[in-house]
Amino acid sequence: MLTLSLSAFAAVDAAESFLLLTRSWVGYTSLGVFTIAYVLVAAEEFTHLRKSKPVILAAGLIWAMIGLVYAQANIDHAAEAAVREFLVEFGELFMFLLVAMAYVNAMKERRVFEGLRVWLISRGYSFRRLFVITGLISFFLSPVIDNLTTALVISAVVIAVGKDNPKFVGLGCINIVVAANAGGAFSPFGDITTLMVWQSGTVDFTGFFVLFFPSIVNYAVPAAIMYFAVPNELPKSENETIRVKRGALPIIVLFFLTIVTAVSFHNFLHLPPFLGMMTGLGYLNLYGYYLKITHLPHPNDSNEHAHIEDVAAFDSLKGIQNAEWDTLLFFFGVIMCVGGLGFIGYLSEFSSWMYGDLGPTTANILVGLMSAVVDNIPVMVAVLQMNPMMDESQWLLVTLTAGVGGSLLSIGSAAGVALMGQARGVYTFFGHLKWTPVIASGYFASILLHLWLTG
Repeated sequence: MLTLSLSAFAAVDAAESFLLLTRSWVGYTSLGVFTIAYVLVAAEEFTHLRKSKPVILAAGLIWAMIGLVYAQANIDHAAEAAVREFLVEFGELFMFLLVAMAYVNAMKERRVFEGLRVWLISRGYSFRRLFVITGLISFFLSPVIDNLTTALVISAVVIAVGKDNPKFVGLGCINIVVAANAGGAFSPFGDITTLMVWQSGTVDFTGFFVLFFPSIVNYAVPAAIMYFAVPNELPKSENETIRVKRGALPIIVLFFLTIVTAVSFHNFLHLPPFLGMMTGLGYLNLYGYYLKITHLPHPNDSNEHAHIEDVAAFDSLKGIQNAEWDTLLFFFGVIMCVGGLGFIGYLSEFSSWMYGDLGPTTANILVGLMSAVVDNIPVMVAVLQMNPMMDESQWLLVTLTAGVGGSLLSIGSAAGVALMGQARGVYTFFGHLKWTPVIASGYFASILLHLWLTG
């Protein structure tokens, strides 16, 4: 997935020729269009313009200009073939993520995450102990349900517990962002970037586990330092109670079974992982049908499983309806935009400078630093389309740096941007920036450990 190189473009048709447009009006205008689009994406918190809108428009404009130049040169099908290739790549990613989002939304509807939040709050832990617990849960949950969802779920705990202590909320949110991004780096399901690397076939499923210990270091180093800044107090106790709805546990089991199916399709049957995920969607739909036909519409009916909250029949298709469509369409726009810039010739030149002149280790460390400013998704899309000649150790390094580099700034990852909205005014850009040197110590420590482990 997403490993098209410029040679692949040229091979679309032996009779077609490739136009290098990096020094043409098309190239410069495309760079400008993409830059403007990405500035609008970064400013989403202030403009409230959904991030998918500018990148979709930019993708259309970039490819329209490319098509115009190729049509004038009487090269009719090269650009069309390239767009179709990118559409296939996006389609695989789209279906994979759609199923994952459907399961996460189903678990939300069954109140799985609400139950976790209330359970943690009811334990009576101190702020420091909650800081450690929420960080560890974020680290180990994100490899399964992705770092963004993990951050949103666990931040609800931190915000609820520390509503009268903004210092704890601010530090807790930073801790969650770092932990979720670090935990997502050693699993193909933990982050969009790791998913793309896995589906590209560059790294096997089990190969990502090499990043487990570097990921722990990336999270543990800043967490250990921030721990002493957390107020050593007890939060006010609350007596809220929530019961999860009928079918919550089986849906969790089916989600894990779906992941096993996707991995098995890829590793043993040599089929695309998205096909295994779509099979898993069938599991959810059939179980949803069972819940629907056995549902008791009246909570007073005599059934030990009837809960007062469970008064609406479960609808598995609502998980798909409630998917984060803005995020899915954003991926489409990014893949098409970066693909257009690659087709023009910029990625080839950039790859030659980074991986040829600087060397892969330095280049991959810079990729992580870039992902703190520019979201890691377009950065990883660009790396995969450059397709530099690297061994698996270096591919794992760039997977690590792109995944955890976004923790350096609050705007560097989807988790950070989401939490700035969740804890508006408490978890802020400058509040996170204050701890950037500490987070950077974990970033470089994890890189050193990875290089040492892989020789």
